[in-house]
Amino acid sequence: MLHISTNVSIPDDEIELSAIRAQGAGGQNVNKVSSAIHLRFDIPASSLPEYYKQRLLAYKDGRITSDGVVVIKAQQFRTQEKNRADALTRLKELITAATRVQKNRIPTKATKASKTRRMDSKTQRGKTKALRGKVIE
Repeated sequence: MLHISTNVSIPDDEIELSAIRAQGAGGQNVNKVSSAIHLRFDIPASSLPEYYKQRLLAYKDGRITSDGVVVIKAQQFRTQEKNRADALTRLKELITAATRVQKNRIPTKATKASKTRRMDSKTQRGKTKALRGKVIE
């Protein structure tokens, strides 16, 4: 059971975990042991609340396919148990990030004093650059 929040959790049978061989260098052990974890989670077929499903399906993330399946590959650690925990943690973080509501940004106006300071500095820079011209004899 993966707990997302106090009242939302995902049963283990909805998360498909499979062990695969990790990529990259690792010596003799990497060719024999399947330590990486491939996690698949089908959003439309899950028991998540409808709000969570809609937010996840609308969320722009490369780990969510067009069919609504979350695919996470965890191969950071050497042991299968740590990679399994890492994959589940990343799934939980993805779901919480997708359901987090962004607060509206309130645009601010520049003060009159800041506009004046900006214009004065531009004028000063212009005068400095004007002095770099050719000397008239």
